[in-house]
Amino acid sequence: MVLTGTSKTKSLVYTALFAVLIVVCTWIQIPAAVPFTLQTFAVFAATLMLGWKRALAAVAVYVALGAVGLPVFSGFRGGLGALAGPTGGYIVGFFFIALSFLLTKIKPGSRILEIASLIIGLVICYAFGTAWFVVVYAKNGGSMSFASALALCVLPYIIPDLLKLALAFFLTAKVKKRLTI
Repeated sequence: MVLTGTSKTKSLVYTALFAVLIVVCTWIQIPAAVPFTLQTFAVFAATLMLGWKRALAAVAVYVALGAVGLPVFSGFRGGLGALAGPTGGYIVGFFFIALSFLLTKIKPGSRILEIASLIIGLVICYAFGTAWFVVVYAKNGGSMSFASALALCVLPYIIPDLLKLALAFFLTAKVKKRLTI
């Protein structure tokens, strides 16, 4: 699809709005033994609403804002140090969630394939982020197995992330009925 001037502007605006949604959802913390943010919800929503290309752009804007030092990451952190830190791999992993939506090209419009692709993207995000965590942890003088890192960094988040995916799926379905993006 070739974008015209108006549709290019509209596309840029929606991409920027979803980048901002990711930022705002990052700042929303649900207190628990392991605090939860709504980052993944926003990435799922961006991907479902915008498709893989514009969601990838929204994630890129979010990461770039954080990389230049704006406090857009959890805990109001920003800068390359936050990205290079132990949890930076999970932030970079958001790109995989958006990219996984390419799988929906197999059967466009399949809601089951949309969910499956997001779950696959989340699994890749978890794997990438956990490998990153282990490497950075080791470079800082610690020692942790991949299994221990999974238990610490992934297991507590699986059910909440699947709930966020379901919420994003149902909310975006409702919004898509009323809004052309």
